[in-house]
Amino acid sequence: MASLQMRPEDWLRVIRAEYLGDFVLRGGAAVKFAVPAGEMERSAVQVGLERAAEEGGYQFAGVDSATAKVHMMDKLFHEVARQVDWDALAVRFVAGLLEENGYRLPEDAGRLDLHEVAALNGYQEPELRRDVRRWLVGRIYQDSGMSREFRIAMLRLCQAQLDPTDVSPIESGAIKEWLRGELRLLSSLKPSLIYQKIARHNARPMLASLVRWLRLTGSNGLVLGLDVTQVMADRAHTPEGYLYYSKPAVMDGYELLRQFVDGADELSNCLIVVVASPEFLTDHTRGLDAYEALKLRIWDEVRDRDVPNPLAALIRLSGSAEERLPVYLEGRADERHG
Repeated sequence: MASLQMRPEDWLRVIRAEYLGDFVLRGGAAVKFAVPAGEMERSAVQVGLERAAEEGGYQFAGVDSATAKVHMMDKLFHEVARQVDWDALAVRFVAGLLEENGYRLPEDAGRLDLHEVAALNGYQEPELRRDVRRWLVGRIYQDSGMSREFRIAMLRLCQAQLDPTDVSPIESGAIKEWLRGELRLLSSLKPSLIYQKIARHNARPMLASLVRWLRLTGSNGLVLGLDVTQVMADRAHTPEGYLYYSKPAVMDGYELLRQFVDGADELSNCLIVVVASPEFLTDHTRGLDAYEALKLRIWDEVRDRDVPNPLAALIRLSGSAEERLPVYLEGRADERHG
């Protein structure tokens, strides 16, 4: 096993420059595995990743295996959805659509009123309402880059921002509950023509649709920080209130990660960083050795003898490591952030 490590701040600097500032920004997607040596390095990665995402214009979502069932794709999507301001995205999209078509907007950009927009631009409200509905259908419902249910949900949320009589607060609230996995009765979505819950079979396309929607609303994409530290804990070392993962659940979680790695080309503008404990590399029962399909995809079989590769799929991080970035990468990072 390789023992080469690098400091979290050095690795995050490369993530900013090579991925968030370049590859992901231009439409790429990547899955990275970071193994911090201790709690201090783990915290540094979590805080640094969120800061890098926000400064880079990305939506950040942090998911912790201690409180979210990360081995189930639908539960993972619901946890991400809880961290998204769906109304703000809808307002942003509608405002951009109006500006794109030459309309001036009220000073209060946080709310949109068709009557006010029509009056501000000397336009008849019924005609503006008709045009906006046509634009929304053309730009959202006919966008094949998003799944059908997701398109319908976003279309209704956008319509709700313009006319509460068209889409009631009850209906828009039900849509957001559906996205967050909190909807009790699916029948409340009949007016939206949504007839199925988000489950394992459709959660992955929903995540891809969310990333697409983020791009359409002006974000640079999604950064997902997925902490799987709790997955390694056995029952005896699981604190009260934390989730315990049985061996089958651990394997399901690794298969989910394997699918993320293999399906990276199906995403765009997305960076997934999986943060694991050192036991992920050393525990032969619950760690990476227990699921060879994932190990074969991320293990660094070929590596430099003296210098860690910050672009590798799997990186070990330690605050006390003496290794620094290779000179050519350090120069590129400095150049981009200068």
